[in-house]
Amino acid sequence: MSEKSIEISEVGPRDGLQNCAAIMPLAHKRRWIDAEAAAGVREIEVGSFVSKKLLPQMADTAEVVAHALTIPGLTVAVLVPNLRGAEAAVEAGAHKITLPLSASETHSIRNIRRTHAQVIDEARAISALLETLPADRRPHFEGSLSTAFGCTLEGPIEEATILRLAERLMEAGCDEVGLSDTTGYGDPSSMRRLIRAVRGVVGADRLTGVHLHNTRGLGLANALAAYEEGITTFDASLGGLGGCPTAPGASGNIVTEDLVFMFEAMGVATGVDLEALIKCREIVRDALPDEALYGFTPRAGLPLGFRRAAQAAGSGSGA
Repeated sequence: MSEKSIEISEVGPRDGLQNCAAIMPLAHKRRWIDAEAAAGVREIEVGSFVSKKLLPQMADTAEVVAHALTIPGLTVAVLVPNLRGAEAAVEAGAHKITLPLSASETHSIRNIRRTHAQVIDEARAISALLETLPADRRPHFEGSLSTAFGCTLEGPIEEATILRLAERLMEAGCDEVGLSDTTGYGDPSSMRRLIRAVRGVVGADRLTGVHLHNTRGLGLANALAAYEEGITTFDASLGGLGGCPTAPGASGNIVTEDLVFMFEAMGVATGVDLEALIKCREIVRDALPDEALYGFTPRAGLPLGFRRAAQAAGSGSGA
């Protein structure tokens, strides 16, 4: 019997859709979020407050947030590139905001047009904004260390740079930092090493989540390594949608369906109904017929006799 559990944070409506050529209609976004929440996903990154000219796929984020907030028990997360985005997120009522800080300064400038120093300044300004809010209206503030395991523009990033940026994000007022393998450079060994190193400077309770891509097929292996290091929140995207428009060669996120299957098969509870989750693909396929959807579990189906971790634990014998 296992009492272990982790949280899946679905990022498809943001990270997935921002990399799609077609724009998903608002009605389909609502259906997608409704369906995933009904399947048991408790945190969804529903969009980003960015320039509508740069990412028209995210132009309706405020409307998406408004709808997601009507779902009981759902943590509504958004990405913000700067103070202006954070102000919009606060006005919309998002529960969690994530500010990306690329360890690769070249990528940071290309991605959000900010140097490291400028992103830290934005983090300070966002923190000051949040401090003016009542505690019950203050969103959780995460600083995400993007390209932490390597960059298609700069190559490997010095660990000292990553640790310094993690410290500066916390000093600027972030509640926690996250590690993002934006370009799929990570491997299980580097995953373990960097998690330990960053926790050494910010504390174990200030690094609880990772955002992984499956560019070279190591996404699930990296997720397992992160779990064994004590990470409890894992970003993933339905059907593996996603990538980074400003990092050439950065292909999709780890597949939510495969990630849930791996953990549930291990006896680690996710709270997600896999069959219901897989049905969510129909909504995405209907809205984006030209986009490829990935995942081994949806294609192979669930094994005969498969039981969710909670079900397996509940049926354990006393022998």
